[in-house]
Amino acid sequence: MTAELVRGQNHPLSQVRLEIRVSAGRPVMAVATLGDESGKVPGVEWVAHPGVPTLPGLEVSRQAAADHRLAVDLDAVSAAVHRVSVLLALPAGVGGPVSFGSVAAPFVAVTGLDGTEVATYTITGLDAESAVVALELYRRQGAWKVRAVGQGYAGGLAELLTDQGLSQAHRLAAGINDAVVQGLARSVPAPPPRTADGDRSRQATASALGPDQGTSPYGAQGTQGTQGGAGPYGATQNPQGPPGTGYPAGTPPTDPDATQPSPAASTTGGSIDYSHPRRQTAAPPPPAPTAPPAPPGQPARPVAGDATGWSMEERLYNQVWGMFEDLARSTAAYRSAVDFADTRMEKELDQVLSDPRSRMGGQGDAAREAAQAKHTQLVDQAREALDRDLVQLGAEADVVEPALPTAYARWDNPVWQAYRVPMEMPMAVRLGDLHLPESDPLRIPMLVRLPLERGLWIDSGRSGLSDGLFADSHDLRRLAMESAVAHTARLLAVHPADEFTVHVIDPAGSGARELAPLVRSGVLAAPPAAGAAGVAAVLGRLTERVDLVQMAVRGGMADSLPPGFDTAQQLVVVNDFPHGFDDRAVTQLRYLADEGPGVGVHLMMVADREDADSYGPLLDPLWRALLRLTPVPEDHLADPWVGHAWTYEPSLVPPGSQVLQQVLAQVGAARAKY
Repeated sequence: MTAELVRGQNHPLSQVRLEIRVSAGRPVMAVATLGDESGKVPGVEWVAHPGVPTLPGLEVSRQAAADHRLAVDLDAVSAAVHRVSVLLALPAGVGGPVSFGSVAAPFVAVTGLDGTEVATYTITGLDAESAVVALELYRRQGAWKVRAVGQGYAGGLAELLTDQGLSQAHRLAAGINDAVVQGLARSVPAPPPRTADGDRSRQATASALGPDQGTSPYGAQGTQGTQGGAGPYGATQNPQGPPGTGYPAGTPPTDPDATQPSPAASTTGGSIDYSHPRRQTAAPPPPAPTAPPAPPGQPARPVAGDATGWSMEERLYNQVWGMFEDLARSTAAYRSAVDFADTRMEKELDQVLSDPRSRMGGQGDAAREAAQAKHTQLVDQAREALDRDLVQLGAEADVVEPALPTAYARWDNPVWQAYRVPMEMPMAVRLGDLHLPESDPLRIPMLVRLPLERGLWIDSGRSGLSDGLFADSHDLRRLAMESAVAHTARLLAVHPADEFTVHVIDPAGSGARELAPLVRSGVLAAPPAAGAAGVAAVLGRLTERVDLVQMAVRGGMADSLPPGFDTAQQLVVVNDFPHGFDDRAVTQLRYLADEGPGVGVHLMMVADREDADSYGPLLDPLWRALLRLTPVPEDHLADPWVGHAWTYEPSLVPPGSQVLQQVLAQVGAARAKY
């Protein structure tokens, strides 16, 4: 029976391997501290946080998120540890709430590996506090218990850590917040939340890691986004590894079905089931395509559009995001299993070396060979499970990619040959492809919702992956500008002709060659602005536009804008920043990056951050406000579930193709009518 705790109440723990689930409704930081016998935290090395997410027997999320799952193995913590405190804090500097009094009461649940709840606690009574000790696991007379704490701190995480006896509390709190802010800046924005009935239900071999959480210190379990998902060692308890749990996607912890493994998962070893038996909506959408019956014992064949949605476009969008999540979680399960196998082998080898009788001679050699053989077996089992999922996802990608509409399709997709200027804005646009080292050559389309919620930064500076490709930085800058033109052309192509306007700032004219397709086709609002005067003129007009629209909206007079006011979405492409920018122009640029997206003014910068070093930290908020993209493949983006580093590949026009010119010609002709 689940113990529903109130503040100060405790409950005994009968298990040592636990999962702590947090649901806060808004993104929060999850931190865990280890305390000694007096409850004090001796040093920063006793704190698990997004910058250092793993400690022996403990792992926390790598990013701020509305939902967290913390992995705890009380047998693996040091004997000097007598208390494990779970802390929640609101991140600062990201535009979110500043106190827990303005958000829903956080809910915390302690569960076993099978998802069964041991104890729950709803943290009520918070007001001006921005950090709180949610609960603590403590050792008493050799046994572990959980206590509901709910102690809040108006001074934030720094005050909380200081109260726990940490001398470097302020420095550590600032570092934790910086790590979270940087993580949010590089995360691919997740799609809007869906109801449980509308969630994508799959059977996948994936870990029990929650949103934005890394791998578990003791292996993989079931996961949100899986249905009957087995761990890397199968669907049942394995003496050499962790169990798989398998609960339906989108099922809350209190759902009685949440701990019941799917029969299909236990018999198929966690393969992806494309039949989606739980897919329902309150009002049924148009019928989705159905796959032909599969042979007995084999998963259903994938079909394009096999997801919830009221249109094929929405179903494909949800299907692509489901593939993205499946690959993230399957890879997390594999990496977790490999980590478990490595840890197990190290532990067995340490036991051999610690015993003088088995350190030398044939007995020691045999023990080392047995440990290595077991390690190889566990890794092979995990890889087999991952390969099984990759085959299924690859088969799905093979049918989904050709069916994508123009907004989602690569430039080499034949759908562009039949392009016509649309009458409505799509729900998303493709900015490139994403993949992981373990999944090559499988690529997942990177779809971003429209209208854009963040500006784009095409980084023309050198990175670790680009150093060996370009001897001359001019070539990298040229490729960055070509990437920006391709993104701009796609945004123009997927919007109705009168609903998207593009302005270009090219102070020194260094991007004239790459901008030629946009200029010749007549799709720009005006020729590219040059010089300091051109920069000031464009930024001044757009800044006034943002101010005017904001005043109209706040005053409830959105219909009273001046006659002839261009109501289209605005995109300003800035090349060669900060050349030609004075202090006033830089301030206006920052203003547009922060306030523009809310009123339909978007920013696309082509810049090398090192060129703006003279501004120091003044421009840090600008870079963080933009989604960084690269003109060459680079592993700098993170998914919103597990936090893997995904390699991003830009969506470029194939060499020698005329598709860009053909599409822009149609857009230019349509715009001429307006």
